[in-house]
Amino acid sequence: MNAVSLQVGDQVIAEYKTGVYYGEIAEQPGAMKAAVRILAVREHPTQGDLHNPMEADVAYFHQRRALAHLEIALMPLATIKPYGGVVPEYQESLKRALMTQMSKLSNLEAWAKRSLQELEQLQADYFSK
Repeated sequence: MNAVSLQVGDQVIAEYKTGVYYGEIAEQPGAMKAAVRILAVREHPTQGDLHNPMEADVAYFHQRRALAHLEIALMPLATIKPYGGVVPEYQESLKRALMTQMSKLSNLEAWAKRSLQELEQLQADYFSK
C-alpha cells in the first residue's frame, strides 16, 4: 500500500511494534509512515525480550501495554492495510485480545509441561539399560 491510496479518515488494520490495531488514518501519510488513530485492539502486544523470544531469564523482560483508545501512533506504511469491516468497541477488543494472548500462553505452558513429561519417560527408556 502506498501513501497516495491512504486518505485521512480511512479505516485500517495496522501493526505497531508487536501489537495489531484497528484504526483510522489521522493525518495525510508521508512517504514512509502514516499517523494512525487507534480505535480498537486486534492482537495484544507480545511480552518479553523480542531479541530472546521464549526466554524468561533475560536482563529486561518487557511488559508491553496496548496502545490507548484514540492514541495516535506513527506506523510504517508496510504495516498498514485497508479495513472495511466493523470496528469493535475499544474496551471489549482490548479484553478479547488480552484473553486470547493469555489463552495462547496457557496452552503453550500445558504443552511444555506435557512435553517434559514425555521427554522424562524417554530419558528413562533411553538410559535405564
